Amino acid sequence: MGSEYLDPNVVKLANFRVCKVSSYTTELLEIQADNPTVHVLFVPGNPGVVSFYKEFVESLYAAIGHIAHTKKNWEQGQLFSLQQQINHKVDFLSQELQETKVPIVLVGHSIGAYITMEMLKRKGDQVIYFIGLYPFIMVNPQSKKQANIAKVSRSSILSCLMSLMVASIGLLPKWLSQYIVVQYIGNSSWSTSAVETARGHLLKWTKEVLILLRWFVSQYHLFRNMLYMAMTEFKEFSQAPDWEFMKKNQRKMTFLFGDDDHWGPLQVYEEVAKQVPDMALMIEREGLSHSFCCTEAGSIWVARHVASLIKIQTSSSASAADDGKLSQIA
Repeated sequence: MGSEYLDPNVVKLANFRVCKVSSYTTELLEIQADNPTVHVLFVPGNPGVVSFYKEFVESLYAAIGHIAHTKKNWEQGQLFSLQQQINHKVDFLSQELQETKVPIVLVGHSIGAYITMEMLKRKGDQVIYFIGLYPFIMVNPQSKKQANIAKVSRSSILSCLMSLMVASIGLLPKWLSQYIVVQYIGNSSWSTSAVETARGHLLKWTKEVLILLRWFVSQYHLFRNMLYMAMTEFKEFSQAPDWEFMKKNQRKMTFLFGDDDHWGPLQVYEEVAKQVPDMALMIEREGLSHSFCCTEAGSIWVARHVASLIKIQTSSSASAADDGKLSQIA
């Protein structure tokens, strides 16, 4: 992806591609440039359905989905853990981007921020910058929703029942299933302002997002994988984040937090600021929600923010490289 694609005001159509990564069928959304100056790879949250991020990607770059978080049941019902998803993304870098001649920037949303941070650990020689959006990197003990999800995900019986219940919504008439999905998403994960916007201005939702939401709830295997991955996420976060790694790489990392986000609450922002005081941290106060990609306004605002960060970072890296060459000549 070239620097000319880092302009959210100019929409480029993303190409959908399916490829094999470590023998697993993988969905990609990507934009190719003729003369790229930087390659930006985006990793979604949970669910890792790349199509949800279509408008966001078309403002910026390429996205890779999670294994089995797909419309088709490519992996025949197999369940994949957080670590398996991380390994999958690292393998993608080795398989698809090993020969790239341009620097790589990683961007991750929610649990995708944790995944991309782990990718940075393993592929630090290839990656020049990492951006975590509304990051889920620690358990929020004050979140009842997280506690409920953890409880359901730990039980195989509850997970199966929940998946069946959600999948059954897809059997309802289109208008009814669409209404239920919008109400569920709004009440469960959107901020108050975002919920009211969705209820009062439903037409502002893109048709594509509504269609995606409808088939999403009809996919039993997808929901089972979401819950299984969530279970392994909570297990992983029983340990403290790797603060030492963050300190050593703080100039290559940044996080964007939301002021009303139970997955990445402000107490996590404060803890990161305390543990890694020199890391660049930002708080979004535009009234967006954790699910920013489900609205056009959210997708565009976050895309512009990310684009500006990448431009600043790549410019700084280029200046540092030029200074190094001048020092050698002198």
